[in-house]
Amino acid sequence: MKFFLSIATIAVYATAFLSLVACSNDKSITGIEIGNPSLADSDTTGKDTTAKDTSVKDTSVKDTTPKDTAVKKQPALPLVAEFSVDYSEVNVKALAKEASSGSDAEEPVLLDTFSLVLTQVRSFSSYYTSISVDPVLGLQLWPYEETPDETLEISFTKGSSVEDRFKNIDLQEEGYLKEMGVGFKPDETMAIYGRVLINKKYHPFVYSLSNFQTLMLRYHYSQIDTADGKANLSVIFRVKLFTNGIDFSGAEVGEDSVIHIDSKYNSDLWNALNERFVTSFQPLRYDYTTVAGDAHSEYVIDIWKGIAAKKGENTIINGNFQSPFTTDWILMNQFGGNADTSVILEKGSKDRIMKVNVTEGGKHSYSVQLIQENVALIAGVQYQCVFTIWSDVEGQITARIGTYNTYETIGFQEHVQVHTTGQSVGITFTPEVSDPFARFELNLGGSERTFWIKEVKVLRIN
Repeated sequence: MKFFLSIATIAVYATAFLSLVACSNDKSITGIEIGNPSLADSDTTGKDTTAKDTSVKDTSVKDTTPKDTAVKKQPALPLVAEFSVDYSEVNVKALAKEASSGSDAEEPVLLDTFSLVLTQVRSFSSYYTSISVDPVLGLQLWPYEETPDETLEISFTKGSSVEDRFKNIDLQEEGYLKEMGVGFKPDETMAIYGRVLINKKYHPFVYSLSNFQTLMLRYHYSQIDTADGKANLSVIFRVKLFTNGIDFSGAEVGEDSVIHIDSKYNSDLWNALNERFVTSFQPLRYDYTTVAGDAHSEYVIDIWKGIAAKKGENTIINGNFQSPFTTDWILMNQFGGNADTSVILEKGSKDRIMKVNVTEGGKHSYSVQLIQENVALIAGVQYQCVFTIWSDVEGQITARIGTYNTYETIGFQEHVQVHTTGQSVGITFTPEVSDPFARFELNLGGSERTFWIKEVKVLRIN
């Protein structure tokens, strides 16, 4: 998945435990969002480390790898936000971030004045420590508690950059980042002012924003540039997505020689532009409320397509354990469970294998969990989860795909019998909901034993 970029600089390594009581139904007992992500950012492979061949029952493993599970404090990661207008063609195959200004001579529509009022900035993250943040609503980063009513006018046409106002934000402290949300409301003009080219002549227009009361744009973490020690969130309004294919030639011109586009004048044109307005910011998804109080929430299709796997593509990141670990794989110990991990090399093939040594089984299967989040699943699409696993002690584990924030099972939950020789497990499923951050779990707790896991895949098969 080429759009899942590393966010190691954003990750927080927490060791606090939180006691929660699991629900008694089968769906909820295999994943509680707490624990110790001791595996993230640790790659423990050594040149002299080998694992047993999966075809034999000998469980001896030559493992001289030094373990590195120390808690690591990452440097602060401040937030910078940039707001602009872009006239370029949008490549729907990529999560483009660059903006260009265009020129009067070549643009069919030009925006002269376009501002919104920034009302809030939120983070949506996965947490592994005791906190009081609602993971669905996210964490409000700005405005700060001491100035809860602060707002900021943002000019997209002039280009705005916000850094000083966000100087107290440190994303590194806020968990494993999934999305950034920016909330807006229309400014006092309640309109976008611009010019449209009709019969080789520019005509001024005023597009009313009176349909929108509030909006929240939620950007996927891979749309956020984390270079140079800062998280740069680019909020770009793409004019061609807003206006391409819209016919202005038949628009009614007012007595003031201006094309007014609102609920009274040129209402068909107004409705067509209303349908495109929010998606033209190109977030992963959005929420907005109309002036009538109607709430709307949806994914932006072309951005979602860039994140979701194509047919035959693996949605699991680093499923062969070849890349250094960032936040792709997380080991959680909770409810009396304890385990350590290393990546070792299989004899003969030299494939990299995740070894999980469960030294204390804990009270439940989910007392020890090997987890990967950010598994993008599309509702109604068929997938197959495949992995190879074996252990030094035969017994059952639970494999599951659920959500990171509500703990619901949205893919599958299967009890897998693990043997002392390597076996390939294949589970076919069709999720009922779309989720860019589905969570793959192997629940390995309950008893003391050692597991070897290789070639983990969640393949889109249609």
